[in-house]
Amino acid sequence: MPLHKLEHFDPNYRETFGGDDVRALDVYTEGGQRVGLVDDVLVDDDGRFRYLIIDTSLDSVNKKILLPVGLSRINYAARTVHVDGLSREQIERLPDHQEIGNIDNDYEEKVRSVFRPSTSNVTYDRTYNYQKEPAFYELNEQDHQTFRLYEERLIANKHRVKTGEVAVGKHIETDTARVTVPIQKERVLIERVVPTEVGTVETNELKFQEGEIARIEVYEETPEIRKEAFVREEVRVKKVIERDTVEAQETIRREELNVDTAGDLHVQESDNIKHENV
Repeated sequence: MPLHKLEHFDPNYRETFGGDDVRALDVYTEGGQRVGLVDDVLVDDDGRFRYLIIDTSLDSVNKKILLPVGLSRINYAARTVHVDGLSREQIERLPDHQEIGNIDNDYEEKVRSVFRPSTSNVTYDRTYNYQKEPAFYELNEQDHQTFRLYEERLIANKHRVKTGEVAVGKHIETDTARVTVPIQKERVLIERVVPTEVGTVETNELKFQEGEIARIEVYEETPEIRKEAFVREEVRVKKVIERDTVEAQETIRREELNVDTAGDLHVQESDNIKHENV
């Protein structure tokens, strides 16, 4: 049965798949190792996925290979494809996919033989059909179910809130100040006393003069009061940061996995968890 590239078979395949695009999804092994990305998809005449074309980049090996779609688990939400086992040795043994129009049956068998377990009893002939090996070609959602376990986390954040305002200004207060200044005043004291020496004066030495005046200047101090401004104090206004730790406590929920089995089954759990930021 001829195979076609997805876009050639359905140019509007993105609308068909509700906007999902398998191309360019990262490919990981079940162990969490990235081995490349999906370059394209090959579908049959009925539009069924048959192969993913993987552009590998494992260690130093780089080539395009075909991966039977049944060996993959596509997660469109996480934009990843997980492969149930894809080793470096298998990549080296797989034929290098060339950009050719049609892939014949012999080429497909070369791909299948790399992934086919040694215990398989499938024999290849021209009557081969995809239903002979459903593990390679059927996307069995019953075997590949995905559901998410959620948990609540406390997210601590902070924002600035105005709690008040301080306004610093000046106003004028009046008061009455008193100051004492000692002053001096001069006054004239006139005393008329009896001469200490009593005697006569010669007439010829006596000179009577009219209008003789004795002058004495009299002074007094007057107070001079004035106001003068001085710097009394300086006020410095600034902010300081006080640090504190606020502790909050809430009850959070977390979903845990319950595995219930029926019968004698051995369930292997893989702990390859990639935590995402919530």
